Amino acid sequence: MTITEIQQYIEEIEKDAFLLEGKAFDKRTDVIDFIDFQLMERLNTLLQTNTFAEIISLKTRAEKLVLQLEEIDKSLFKKLRQEICIQKIIAPGFLNILHEYIDFDIHDSIKQQEAGYDNLDIFINGLISAAAIPAQSKTLEPGMVFYQKTPARIILELVEKANFKPDDVFIDLGSGLGQATILVHLLTGITAKGIEYEPAFCDYANNCAAELNLQNVTFINADARETDYTEGTVFFMFTPFLDAILSDVMKRLRNQTAGRKIKLFTYGPLTAQILKENWLTSPEDVDNNLYKLAMFTNIPA
Repeated sequence: MTITEIQQYIEEIEKDAFLLEGKAFDKRTDVIDFIDFQLMERLNTLLQTNTFAEIISLKTRAEKLVLQLEEIDKSLFKKLRQEICIQKIIAPGFLNILHEYIDFDIHDSIKQQEAGYDNLDIFINGLISAAAIPAQSKTLEPGMVFYQKTPARIILELVEKANFKPDDVFIDLGSGLGQATILVHLLTGITAKGIEYEPAFCDYANNCAAELNLQNVTFINADARETDYTEGTVFFMFTPFLDAILSDVMKRLRNQTAGRKIKLFTYGPLTAQILKENWLTSPEDVDNNLYKLAMFTNIPA
């Protein structure tokens, strides 16, 4: 972009009244992303060969725009958190909120199997909590995998495929900061529990649930190899561990769910190892695509 083109772009954004409206989250996010990762890079490049006051002024205006748009999002998220807390917005009501602010389609099979995150994740991240993410305090054992958030679109796909019943209990093994567990509850209203090895993450997740007044969401700081799974009916794992630890967890899960029907959803590299579990079957074709949600059910004993 030339200096003139940058100036024109900034002026257009400054005059765009729609960006100031809460419902313009999608567009605001795209604008912030463009300014942060493209416009600023171009301005910094121009500053390496020029000392024009005009370029510095444009950079200042762009930074001010980003801060202004981010403040609008913060106010929006605060308002929505209060509404969820007071009005107990769950199930269809929460899904309506997502569609009001985000343009997404979980039936887009190509998008569903892509790596990475999108505007839906940014929205969920901001909505669930404004608190800073805590640092990890415990050293991971061999076989444990560093925490990564599950893409929100994958959780929406899980909710659609699981066909939850009111008395189901969802358990997320390796729940991290709690977003998948909280999101399942908000989308369904069912009891949801997270099992997390890292105490700082577990505390953070419980605080998020408390802030939203989600009484049927709990997080337990525990080792998945020693956890009680007898209440669970639908389980989820986004590769919290592999190899021997995963084998031990699967043995425990098998023993504690014998004689009753369960569903297990997996995402990430561990799916390849789960395919070797002879007590599980899948109602759909499962391959080794790391970015594809897999569903399993147990074979009656």
